[in-house]
Amino acid sequence: MTLETILKEGLDLQRRWKRHWPEYSRDETLEVPEERMREVLASLVERLEENYPFWHPDYAGQMIKPPHEVALLAYWLTQRINPNNHALDGGPATGRIEKEVVSVLAEFFGFAEHLGHLTSSGTIANLEALWVARQLDPERAIAFSRDAHYTHGRMCELLGVEVVVIEVDGAGRMDLDDLRAKLGTGRIGTVVLTAGTTGIGAIDPIDEVVAMRRDFGFRIHVDGAYGGFFRLLASEDGLLEKGDAAALRAISECDSVVVDPHKHGLQPYGCGSVIFRDPAVGRFYRHDSPYTYFTSRELHLGEISLECSRPGAAAAALWATLQCFPLRPETGLGPILRKTRQAAQRWAALIDEASAVELLRPPSLDILAFYPTPVGKSAAEISRLTSEIFEDLMTEEAKPVYLAKFNAHRRLFTGDRPIIWDCPVATIFRSVLMKPEHFEQVPSLHGRLIAAIARRAPEGVR
Repeated sequence: MTLETILKEGLDLQRRWKRHWPEYSRDETLEVPEERMREVLASLVERLEENYPFWHPDYAGQMIKPPHEVALLAYWLTQRINPNNHALDGGPATGRIEKEVVSVLAEFFGFAEHLGHLTSSGTIANLEALWVARQLDPERAIAFSRDAHYTHGRMCELLGVEVVVIEVDGAGRMDLDDLRAKLGTGRIGTVVLTAGTTGIGAIDPIDEVVAMRRDFGFRIHVDGAYGGFFRLLASEDGLLEKGDAAALRAISECDSVVVDPHKHGLQPYGCGSVIFRDPAVGRFYRHDSPYTYFTSRELHLGEISLECSRPGAAAAALWATLQCFPLRPETGLGPILRKTRQAAQRWAALIDEASAVELLRPPSLDILAFYPTPVGKSAAEISRLTSEIFEDLMTEEAKPVYLAKFNAHRRLFTGDRPIIWDCPVATIFRSVLMKPEHFEQVPSLHGRLIAAIARRAPEGVR
């Protein structure tokens, strides 16, 4: 059965439902000549060709994962009705669907009770978590690691909250000695831990920070926007490092968590989510609006979120996807994440065997960071060579490769690495292997990378 056939069947079912209401004539002010519509859409498709091939396994750059067809179809069919999940008045069906999918996410993270909802992004989801943290403890600071997402600092500035930055270790994880020393001041009310940093996918030691709560009184929020779904693999021996697996399992003991279904959940942008372990935090969201919400006495989503209008289509798309890809390790979403993790391990092994390129560190999830190794290993030379090869790969006419770049601080270059630090950071390669197809594509990506390095530095690579 083709995608077009499935879509046609969905449209037929939707038309049957719409016949419950009397026919009416579309107003003439909304009419667009058919030919004009074709011209505009053809022009749009032509302009969209400027994009990189985000859906293709030769694209191994930023955190962009193609949504699954079931999500796209569910989103489009629902968007034709255009429900608004701010309240049950605007989206009675999708409002209930959203509560269902959030309950599934809460159970997945191990929250026996919960309060949560979908958001337009991980940024907004984290903003809500930090806002609740401020409401619960307005006099104390919010702490996060130096390598946490940059928006945490911006959000604390917006909220007027003091920030305490915690140093990171050589693996890019929160430094527990520095955290313990700063917790000792009594200034910190909430610690933000990252399950998969944007730069290299590092996972903070969540389980060890949970244990610190016995000695210091503080809340824990987990930013699992990228890596949260990898909790599916946390019980498998060897696929994740033991420390990373233990950290992901410990999310169940934290106070709130954010995860982005539009990253590893096969959803179109934007679909984030925030979930609180204590439903009582809903008291901070209460408001008295005199002009909406008259069709139900039931708690509606607008009473537990900072955002107002939100597409019900996002909830419908996630619900449909989870029906096809449930959150299970052995079936559904689990095998997809297993493949992306294995793709990173496969490429890391090839890089370890090569002399022209070196890993920054072994990957924790499915994000790789690596760099060419010119003779002399100057940080400036590494940066120059990386940028030149990056452009060469992306503009290769026959078979381009799309990678990303990352400005790596010297603290991440651990071990026996005699790099000459003639600049503050070294620009290196970063590859996000989010597609399960990347596993089969890795040898080809690696071969083309090595060939590009050889063309740029035939005699200048170790």
